[in-house]
Amino acid sequence: MRFVFLLIFFLSIYILYKGLDKDPSTIPSNLISKQIPEFSVKTFYNENLSNFDLSNEVIMVNFFATWCPPCRAEHPQLESLSSDIPIYGIAKKDEIKELSVWLKKLGNPYRKIGLDFSGLTSISWGVYGLPETFIIDKDGFIRYKHLGPIMKNDLKKIRNIINELE
Repeated sequence: MRFVFLLIFFLSIYILYKGLDKDPSTIPSNLISKQIPEFSVKTFYNENLSNFDLSNEVIMVNFFATWCPPCRAEHPQLESLSSDIPIYGIAKKDEIKELSVWLKKLGNPYRKIGLDFSGLTSISWGVYGLPETFIIDKDGFIRYKHLGPIMKNDLKKIRNIINELE
């Protein structure tokens, strides 16, 4: 009986130790090093945005919403990055009126903004929460996924990834 208790105790300690070694903010993406998913959505300006628009240059795709407080926190960093790389936004389950007010108030760092009213495009990209940002290479492959808001301390890492891909 003591042996079983000790075995369970040491196994629990081992599992805890291994768990502490992992970054809880990192959720692996099955899409890293794969082509971007096929999708087609209407844009804020009533154009179409599809996977075919997102190739031939290094770009970022940012999933966001006006109702998302962390999205507001990352917005100044997107404004800063937009001078380095084209950013395509995909507004998840958002209202056009709210999006218009948001862009007038905070500025528009996006080349185009897709409207994901149903949330299905976000699901096909494997988006867990908002905001999430992907860096796509010139051939349309996902090379990096950033979970949560891009903050000032993330800018150097993201710019390094962009420079490596260009």
